[in-house]
Amino acid sequence: MSSRGAARRAARAATLALAGLLCALFVRWHAARHGAPTAALAAVLGVAPWLALAPGLWRGDRRRYLAATLLTTPYLGYGLMEVLANPGARAYAGALVLLAFAVFIAALAFLRLSRPSTAAPT
Repeated sequence: MSSRGAARRAARAATLALAGLLCALFVRWHAARHGAPTAALAAVLGVAPWLALAPGLWRGDRRRYLAATLLTTPYLGYGLMEVLANPGARAYAGALVLLAFAVFIAALAFLRLSRPSTAAPT
């Protein structure tokens, strides 16, 4: 077993775990903040893209990991906006920003480690 393969599996596991935590935090925050119908709608809209990516992330599909890096952007923007504009939500919003950034870094690590080797022909 190569160390590169082990690192790739670790990056994949970290991405999956952090994305799950990101979704759970997003749902928990909106459940605490809004009534049931609004929280359910926000949860569905916030988690559905991750659920659509989940099978590809589980398989290790590089295109899905690239999409995951792009999918963290709305969470970063939303969290930063709430950190600046909503003092009551700073704890949830700050955690959301940190988790979104951690998902981004973990997905980039997986993409870096899963690149096909480009050995020069001899």
